Amino acid sequence: MLTGIAPKLPMRDKQITRDYYVSQLGFTDIGKADYDGYLLVRKDNIEIHFFEFKALDPKENYGQVYIRTNDIEAYYHSLLEKNTRVHPSGHLQKKPWGQIEFALLDPDNNLLTFGQSV
Repeated sequence: MLTGIAPKLPMRDKQITRDYYVSQLGFTDIGKADYDGYLLVRKDNIEIHFFEFKALDPKENYGQVYIRTNDIEAYYHSLLEKNTRVHPSGHLQKKPWGQIEFALLDPDNNLLTFGQSV
């Protein structure tokens, strides 16, 4: 039986990625040991892993994660209060497929889409 998922996304710089997810998005660094080139973060029931890929060209990165939430408006506004940049075409909006969504690009161009059922 499946009990969860932890996507692995590429990162060029562990400290920049950690700072973004912790300071901007409210995640916690959950690595029990500081493994070189690997990062684990969690917020509520969401866990994301990152692996070092120094040669990554962000313009060619297609990493994507869809994260479901039960209070999208509060989370969206909390990010705006921290001046977190929202994807240019990803501002909070109701979609025809029955979701309210917004999207962000992290420092390595991984696309994070947050959604809540209407």
